[in-house]
Amino acid sequence: MTVNDQRHAPLVGSGIYVVAPSGAIADPDALVRARSYLRQLGFGATIDRQVRAVHQRFAGTDAQRLDGLKRALQQPKGLVMAARGGYGLSRLLPAIDWAAVADSGKVFIGNSDFTAFNLALLAKTGCVSYTGPSFAGDFGVKKPHPLTADLFAETMRGELELLSFESPQADAFDGRGVLWGGNLAMLVSLLGTPFFPRVRGGILFIEDVNEHPYRVERMLLQLAQAGVLARQKALLLGSFTGAVPTKLDRGFDLSVVMAHIRKTVGIPVIPGLPYGHTPIKATLPIGARVGLATEAGMAHLVIHEH
Repeated sequence: MTVNDQRHAPLVGSGIYVVAPSGAIADPDALVRARSYLRQLGFGATIDRQVRAVHQRFAGTDAQRLDGLKRALQQPKGLVMAARGGYGLSRLLPAIDWAAVADSGKVFIGNSDFTAFNLALLAKTGCVSYTGPSFAGDFGVKKPHPLTADLFAETMRGELELLSFESPQADAFDGRGVLWGGNLAMLVSLLGTPFFPRVRGGILFIEDVNEHPYRVERMLLQLAQAGVLARQKALLLGSFTGAVPTKLDRGFDLSVVMAHIRKTVGIPVIPGLPYGHTPIKATLPIGARVGLATEAGMAHLVIHEH
């Protein structure tokens, strides 16, 4: 994977405000480590008082987590980052004031369960947000991956123009469209709701964790049968990790799934995107218009274009 970065005006200020709209923080020390690590990158962080709350599997009650999001809109820092994923945002979507989120001018970033927030914001307001590392989940580990950190910092500062990565099984493609997607399970969970974006001619990217290939295929077929995939220009594949094959599979794996999707839907499929539940993950703008091209076993995602 190669990165081509050109210097531009900063996208957001250096300050981060941390919220936890989903799962409880398992290791509070991760918050301390993340704040120290991000300070070295030039991003000072303020942690909302709700982040350390615990209620069942959640980082506080629904009301507490909503209050954390409301405080994030009112404070001065430009970047609002989720502490981790897990589960919980689906409960909050109807109660979030999406117009206030858009009017706040904040830049929002998270991953996994935060896909629900990213896509709901796009569906309700058309605003761009980001998927990438989470505060504790990625920067609070003992050894954050330096490439993940570099991609995050460069994207947030408006420096990243082109992300290139190996994709030897990629279909031929050269086009532009709205980049959208995230965690596949969360994406599919929004189908049929007011929080599902109606993107036509887009570039859809997906990833997931602990989902067996047959479940990945079932979700993709649901998107296909709902007409979503046929409306896209291309399908970008991130990482699919954690699933354990069984004797019943008899060779049924993700490559079989993608071959079936290519055959039945007919849109280009481009694997290898460095994004998912993995140490290396790119920071990607959800809702932004991007370019994508493949050549000689490589794929090139144009984040900013002049």
